Amino acid sequence: MAIEKKTIRLLILEDSQNEAERLVSLFRNAGRATRVHRLSSSEDLAEALQQSWDLLIAAPSSEHLTPGEAISAIRRQAKDIPVIQLLEGNDSDAITEALTLGAQDALPQGEDERLVLVAQRELGNLEERRARRAAEVALREAEKRCQLLLESSVDAITYVHDGMHIYANRAYLELFDYQDADELEGMPMIDLIAVADQPNFKDFLKNYQGAEGNAELACAGVKANGDSFQARMTFSPATYDGEPCIQVVIRGEVGNAELEEKLREISSQDLVTGLYNRNYFLELVDAAAERAVNAGQPASLAYIRVDHYASLLAEVGLSGIDLLLTDLANLLRAHFADTVQLARFGDDVFTVLQPGLSPEQSREDLTALLKKVESHLFDVSGRTAQTTLSIGVAGLNEKTTKSQDVVNRAQRCADELAEGNALKLYDPADELAAAANRGSIVAMVQQALENNSFRLLFQPIISLRGDSHEHYEVLLRLLNPQGQEVPPPDFLSAAKDAGLGEKIDRWVILNSIKLLADHRSKGHNTRLFVHLSSASLQDQTLLPWLSVALKAARLPSDALVFQLSEPDAIAYLKQAKALCQGLQALHCKVALSQFGCALNPFNTLKHLPLDFVKVDGSFSQDLGKPDNQEALKTLLASLHAQAKLTIVPFVESASVLATLWQAGVNYIQGYYLQPPSQSMNYDFSADDE
Repeated sequence: MAIEKKTIRLLILEDSQNEAERLVSLFRNAGRATRVHRLSSSEDLAEALQQSWDLLIAAPSSEHLTPGEAISAIRRQAKDIPVIQLLEGNDSDAITEALTLGAQDALPQGEDERLVLVAQRELGNLEERRARRAAEVALREAEKRCQLLLESSVDAITYVHDGMHIYANRAYLELFDYQDADELEGMPMIDLIAVADQPNFKDFLKNYQGAEGNAELACAGVKANGDSFQARMTFSPATYDGEPCIQVVIRGEVGNAELEEKLREISSQDLVTGLYNRNYFLELVDAAAERAVNAGQPASLAYIRVDHYASLLAEVGLSGIDLLLTDLANLLRAHFADTVQLARFGDDVFTVLQPGLSPEQSREDLTALLKKVESHLFDVSGRTAQTTLSIGVAGLNEKTTKSQDVVNRAQRCADELAEGNALKLYDPADELAAAANRGSIVAMVQQALENNSFRLLFQPIISLRGDSHEHYEVLLRLLNPQGQEVPPPDFLSAAKDAGLGEKIDRWVILNSIKLLADHRSKGHNTRLFVHLSSASLQDQTLLPWLSVALKAARLPSDALVFQLSEPDAIAYLKQAKALCQGLQALHCKVALSQFGCALNPFNTLKHLPLDFVKVDGSFSQDLGKPDNQEALKTLLASLHAQAKLTIVPFVESASVLATLWQAGVNYIQGYYLQPPSQSMNYDFSADDE
């Protein structure tokens, strides 16, 4: 695959100047122009991160800055910079540690051709992420422009679904003399048509088909006060909030000059302070978010709340508080540079947008503001008043696609300053912890991924036919902030909906490989059954990643059995087939779980090269009944005829063992044998006696 002729902005963490130059030459020899900076300290990295970079290549070690510290600094500043960690050897623990810390890949130093290929892959992924974020911003901008066009149009426009209003712009409200769109929402449009014209309107609306394109109807409209007017309505097909509907544009037969003039009287200023108002400031934040994503220009947003506002209001009154706020606005103007954009965001809130600065860079200036306001004496009609500020700060960067999120983050930081006269910078980890404490399962999952705090449990799978391997199924557990287990179906479902299934699978695989390699080094002939979610079935990068991880761990590929569920395999049969074939090529084993519940379960087996089949737990229930025994035996006989090794789960008592033995079951699993444990400590030799 040809490398795109585009300059790479490259960071290198390498103490040796010669080695750094050698790495740069690799890319130049591959036809890639590079802009390079060699990192020498944590301060140097902090300064470098004020610019935009495409890739960081880290040497195995550095005297002044460890790779882990570099990755943490990148994460703290929410920079999207892929990291490739070079290692002194091919040690599995070192590779696992690097991937766990957040490196996109880790490989031995000196494998130059592979380094260029890995870098090419990560640069391609980075471009896709940037393109997606830019597209999200562009989509929101387009939606916003459409909404603004609707709101500022001098034509009265409404959207109608099943004859009901679902949206009306300001011109429409003015035309029919309504104050609020909520008054119209859900109201039949026919109620705004003169009684004499209602039959024609009803017939027209009933017969109108969107495929016909635009159509017109002349009729009399009725205002809220009962006055009527002649109007011409234009109907056209449209969508609103993703739903098909009809757009109706109404042009009155009389001039709209006065209405047009009123609609143009839109001010961007707050009347009390002369600063920008809330709506205009939000537009400025949207523009700053677009620059941050598309041009890599960061910005800092400060949310400034006046402390003890209610007490001040009670003390100086409404007119007095306006004087105080005006004085405070003048103080803000004098304190900040001309490039800073100031607004009165709410009754007791000011906001500041500082282009080109990260939150950390704005700290000194905002701290000085706190001291200045604390010592300032406000003159309110001859009386003296004092106040302090609570300031929350959040940044806009290349990952910012929703400007409202930045405002919300800064507001939460200000809200958390209960004592006032203080400053708090937004930290993603704090928000994640707070969301987890509020009971957000997705936040708990994200926190567990970042802090490496999932728990792995192991449940033995016992052979009834003398297999010398020791088998365990790997089970994932999540604890909430109170230390209680979150039910696996709950957090796995939430993780899937949040798009975190692939990350969880890789976490489980990496940690399973690490623990298994250590366990096998003690003389155990152990295999682990590891679940793969539907996200991994669709992940085309899983196989090459897995190949690297297995080689790094020096682990026999057949020591891992990757387990797919029957529902996922059926839903993504084409992808499951490709994955199973790829796993087979890597010499990994493959298992299918929850088997036997589909309408034609054996059709799935025709497409998948499987080693093990685990029947659904429902087949091991109530085996004391002859009908249930027969159903299980029939299913197992068909599986054995296809040379599949069978597993029966949920074995809860000794009474079913004889039945399972007679049915020819290969393996059994369940609480009767051993509940899931944090250790692989089952005595398999006892089963051979």
